Amino acid sequence: MSFEKSQRIKRLPPYLFVELDRKKAQIQAKGVDVIDLGIGDPDLPTPEFVVDAMVDAVRDPKNHRYPSSQGSLAFRKAASDFCRKRFGLELDPETQVCACIGSKEAIAHFPIAFVEPEDIVLVPSPGYPVYHIGTLFCGGISYFMPLEDKNSFLPDLHSIPGDVAEKAKIIWLNYPNNPTSACVTEEFFGQVVDFAKANNIIVCHDAAYSEMCFDGYRAPSFLQTPGALDCGIEFHSLSKTYNMTGWRIGFAIGNPQLVAALKQVKSNVDSGQFQAVENAGVAALESDQSFVRKMQEIYTRRRDVLIEGLLSLGLNAQRPKATFYVWIKVPEGYSSASFCTLLLEKAGIVSTPGNGFGEPGEGYIRMALTVSQERLSEAVDRLRGIL
Repeated sequence: MSFEKSQRIKRLPPYLFVELDRKKAQIQAKGVDVIDLGIGDPDLPTPEFVVDAMVDAVRDPKNHRYPSSQGSLAFRKAASDFCRKRFGLELDPETQVCACIGSKEAIAHFPIAFVEPEDIVLVPSPGYPVYHIGTLFCGGISYFMPLEDKNSFLPDLHSIPGDVAEKAKIIWLNYPNNPTSACVTEEFFGQVVDFAKANNIIVCHDAAYSEMCFDGYRAPSFLQTPGALDCGIEFHSLSKTYNMTGWRIGFAIGNPQLVAALKQVKSNVDSGQFQAVENAGVAALESDQSFVRKMQEIYTRRRDVLIEGLLSLGLNAQRPKATFYVWIKVPEGYSSASFCTLLLEKAGIVSTPGNGFGEPGEGYIRMALTVSQERLSEAVDRLRGIL
């Protein structure tokens, strides 16, 4: 028998990190000691107190039954309390918070509630691939907003044609930004609110890296912006903040109608996250956040090691004040892909080509700070040997 895939699957680009894993495996099969700066998966363990909460919850038979697709009230309260303490937001846990099986799941599912075939979705490029993928799954059309150095890697809202803005249903934003590590100004968020209200567009803000900040910087929530709750929903993840990437737990907050729409989608496509994982998430969110501050210090030291090394080699890399990514301009004569290939084949270093996140990312590569300082120093030494 032969089976024909749907057109929506055929239209999907290859998922970037699957291809990276394939190339990494090929090099490792040759016996190369690979330093993986490609995928942003924290190398340090989940805090012990979160693991302990999970262990206790797993043993409780009450958690062995179907959970709520919108999340337990305890988790939603913990999320709303966290947002009040961190961002000054007053959110109703009943109507303005929804638990997610990691923010990726919610980001992919949210467009189902609003995007019809041929509808336009405004997608940043370079950007997290799931914004575009979720649009394709709904039959929508992605209008890519280039993120360029000349605009501080912010989309130029004024360059979006009027007819595109009128037809757009959603605009996706992500700050602190993956992959560029750019940070946003409150003034820009204000412009986004005005743009969204003028064109009746839903603002979806991916805040996965809001707590990975350095040098005293505190990333704002989009929902702190005056008027943002009229048009916005924000997606948060515990993955990077608490080294819980494999646990798959996050939450969405914002406008009650938008949160309710996400809940409606989720009630039809999943049965919620395992209650024990949510209990562990409560422990993380209700903690004193000293663990987060410790992680910020570790990533700051790692960032400085890598940045100083790259600069000493004459590479153009800006010092990020948030995320654990470094966005690096490739040397003259290389493309994103050819430079990544050089690093992998000649130095055993895995990096991510910028154009893998979208065409405007051509000319850049991304490195993740998810290995030890010693390995980052070794990576710099290896680079010195080939550049």
